[in-house]
Amino acid sequence: MSSSASSSAESHLATAKTALTAVASVAAAAMLARSVVQDYMPSEVHEFISCGFRRFFGYFSFQMTAVIEEFGGFENNELFEAAEAYLATKISHSTRRIKVNKLEKQSNLNVTVERDEEVVDYFDGGVKLTWILHVDKKDFRNPRDLNSTLKSEVRFYELRFHKKFKNLVLESYLPFVVKQAASLRQKTKTLKIFTLNCYSAQWTSVTLDHPSTFHTLAMDPEVKKDLVEDLDRFVQRKSFYKRVGKAWKRGYLLYGPPDLDLTAVNSNGELRKILMSTANRSILVVEDIDCSIEFKDRNTDEPSQVTLSSLLNFVDGLWSSCGNERIIVFTTNYREKLDPALLRPGRMDMHIH
Repeated sequence: MSSSASSSAESHLATAKTALTAVASVAAAAMLARSVVQDYMPSEVHEFISCGFRRFFGYFSFQMTAVIEEFGGFENNELFEAAEAYLATKISHSTRRIKVNKLEKQSNLNVTVERDEEVVDYFDGGVKLTWILHVDKKDFRNPRDLNSTLKSEVRFYELRFHKKFKNLVLESYLPFVVKQAASLRQKTKTLKIFTLNCYSAQWTSVTLDHPSTFHTLAMDPEVKKDLVEDLDRFVQRKSFYKRVGKAWKRGYLLYGPPDLDLTAVNSNGELRKILMSTANRSILVVEDIDCSIEFKDRNTDEPSQVTLSSLLNFVDGLWSSCGNERIIVFTTNYREKLDPALLRPGRMDMHIH
């Protein structure tokens, strides 16, 4: 009996050794194959095969993934910004890494989800939704400097959920996220001033904590009263602008001493790019319009110049309709130097001396 038990144990041990040997052989072969693929197979072929495997196994998966990128063309993706604000309120004890910053003039900490962190949310009675922030490093060449390579980050969220909840996510959950984020931003709203980097075409900002207000502004009381009333009417007339088919914007010309500095804008294309990248609910300031640039006629032979017709289109042409609730402020020392076409209502609606 003892001999039989010993023989059985030895048999099991031999079987286990054989199994371990087989597993080790398979693992070694897999690692060798992976090394060969990475070293010798073209990346395009590798990606094609990987994509094929993902598609094959995707047929048997019940999970769907929505990709929400940071930018959509020339504009910031509103949904990405909303997700960033909303997910800050969903950080739990299971979150391992968060990003925290506070600017000198901010009263609150700014907390966001760190890259590759997973945040789980529940909606409409327990539907599970999983968010993950991904950040890819990209190299971009600066066309103005052949010796420089600009490092940039491409950020995007992956939102994972069961396939059967696709309509719920697209029609109810994501609009809910946008609405909640707007409410959160309203509570922590900070006034900021932006400047455009002409090389990267990106807006950068700092918190604007200026002590001056309309109440403390040294200005003729009647003119100040008219200006404030005009601004109040403008921000309350969204439906009016939509009804009459006009872009929701308003222009003001301020007479005064000499910063969008148009001397840094070299072409009509750059001017249009500035307008397209300007966010809604913003004030765009063009200082010293009479002396910042010598406007060229539209038929000029000189390359890379801003033409008067381009500026007119910038103010109230087709491209000016790519946004809402914008105020454009021009300043000048000499109104008489400006082309009359610039001064008409719809471009410079109110003149303030």
